[in-house]
Amino acid sequence: MNIHRPVTLLCATLPLLVGSIASAHAAPPRATTAVPVFEQWRETLHRGNDELLTAGLGIDALRSTTAPAFSNPAQPTAEEARRRAIWSSWRGIADLSPGGGFGDVYGSLQAVPGREFSAYARIDGARQPHRVLVQVPDTFDASRRCLVVAASSGSRGIYGAIAVAGSWGLAHGCAVAYTDKGAGSDYYDLDAQTGFQADGTPASQGALAFIPAGAATRQGIAFKHAHSGDNPEADWGRHLLQALQFGLQSLDRAYPESAPFTAANTRTLGVGVSNGGGAVLRAAEIDGDWFDAMVAGEPNVSVAGAPPLYDFVTQAALLMPCALLAEDDLPQPPMSAQAVPVWTQRCAMLKSAGLVQGDDATAQARSARQQLLDAGLSADALRAGALSTGFDLWRAIAVTYSSAYGRYGAGEHPCAYSFSAAGADGRPGAATAEARATWWSEGSGIPPGNGVVLVDGNATGAEADPLHGLNCLRALGNGDSADARRVRAGIAAATAEAPRRGVPIVVIHGIDDGLVPISMTSDRYVPRARKAGAQIAYWRVNNAQHFDSLLAFPDYRKRYVPLLPYMFAALDQVWGHLEDPAHALPTDALIQPNPRAEAPLLREQLSIPAVTTLSNR
Repeated sequence: MNIHRPVTLLCATLPLLVGSIASAHAAPPRATTAVPVFEQWRETLHRGNDELLTAGLGIDALRSTTAPAFSNPAQPTAEEARRRAIWSSWRGIADLSPGGGFGDVYGSLQAVPGREFSAYARIDGARQPHRVLVQVPDTFDASRRCLVVAASSGSRGIYGAIAVAGSWGLAHGCAVAYTDKGAGSDYYDLDAQTGFQADGTPASQGALAFIPAGAATRQGIAFKHAHSGDNPEADWGRHLLQALQFGLQSLDRAYPESAPFTAANTRTLGVGVSNGGGAVLRAAEIDGDWFDAMVAGEPNVSVAGAPPLYDFVTQAALLMPCALLAEDDLPQPPMSAQAVPVWTQRCAMLKSAGLVQGDDATAQARSARQQLLDAGLSADALRAGALSTGFDLWRAIAVTYSSAYGRYGAGEHPCAYSFSAAGADGRPGAATAEARATWWSEGSGIPPGNGVVLVDGNATGAEADPLHGLNCLRALGNGDSADARRVRAGIAAATAEAPRRGVPIVVIHGIDDGLVPISMTSDRYVPRARKAGAQIAYWRVNNAQHFDSLLAFPDYRKRYVPLLPYMFAALDQVWGHLEDPAHALPTDALIQPNPRAEAPLLREQLSIPAVTTLSNR
């Protein structure tokens, strides 16, 4: 979630945005046996000061709030665009703060020389391609071939899972395949008729990664998640599978003397967090022995028969600003002095609209809070949702996902929302070439941020009906208009089905997750998957919320622990089992860690479940 806001680190949080949201049965997953055709193949070498894992930046430059420079701010080179994209992706996902433990207690930041292969891939019937990319370390051993496959979290670009899959996979000598799963940061400037090429540089013609339908007659900014017309979430699993297939083809090219590389002769692990975790679980549905094991962190996944997560998102957009006034000791940021007046005003709006009860802000806040608790949100998750509320993420999420579910083009949103470049005064205007050049590297995949703003077409007349836009978004999920039926059809298409039997899966979720609440996702998915015969271990982590990167803030690290150590531990344990079946697969765990506060993180504070052997059971 990389959006430019008053607090720089908060720019890193938007990529982990909400996704898989459904209330009816999806179509059965299609078996994918045909080998896809990949277009715009690129192969690049990355050694010395431009290696695979950090683009040569290392921990100090990754920690810096100053982005790697472009020699020409309006037209970066492909190498510069890549380096900045990797910098942005690391900062958006991981806690890299001193004492936070990354690189010492867990994870790796060691330089990894090697090669990258990248291309465009396309799901059958899709209007737009998705990006796929494979990193092959020089340490890859074709006699012990392995491939880690990951989807970006949130709607982030192609390097969006590098801190998860790259850190673990490259350190183990595996190739790592990525997909942006039909979203990503290939924004398109409709006014300038400019998008991005395969190498991440801006261009107005050629084989661009995304050209929206009707581009010649539209205005503003279009981005693939909202405006592709493909409802990409419905195909997350197939995106991940195509990344795996691209990984195998890339290894064929990298090591022709050892070809063919197949799922039968190459160890394959699927991994992802947030929307990437949802993609992992959707890929687990697909017929075929594609994956040897899968690890899904804080997965954005929905099951049939339960209220869709979109319902919670739109309810949170309306009620949470008011409800948080009933919570004590909220994490900072957002800063209370700035948030409380705005949230108090929201309570008054809700009261006028008949959406809360009470004669004063205190009573109104209690009313809003109770409605969210009744919907299934825990008090701890509500408290952790303060960040998403303070920075208006719920509305951005709802606008983007409703547009995707309904397959609306740019400028067609039924609630009159759109996106535009921001002028110097922050108001909608034309993008400068310099601002536009940063989008591919730094864009979160869901504006606002990086010089792109969310435009509310309901602003005129807002005094008479200030909640019109939010109520409209909510009605798309529970109303009976043609647009609502259209959106709900897209929601239903993204519902998860049971995974196929036989593939080991580990699901890991923070109990305090305020963006993708555990009670509305993993707690529903795991028992249903087990009932269908799935082999799942479930790690529920106390004192863990959604965004590891926020632990750089003192008030967050005194409350929460990072989730990535558990992802890496689960990967270690399934890897150990695949190496030696005498090592048991992970089992269920309720994990009780201790936040580090201002002290350096120690591994024992994390209470990571122990590795066991079958003889010790």
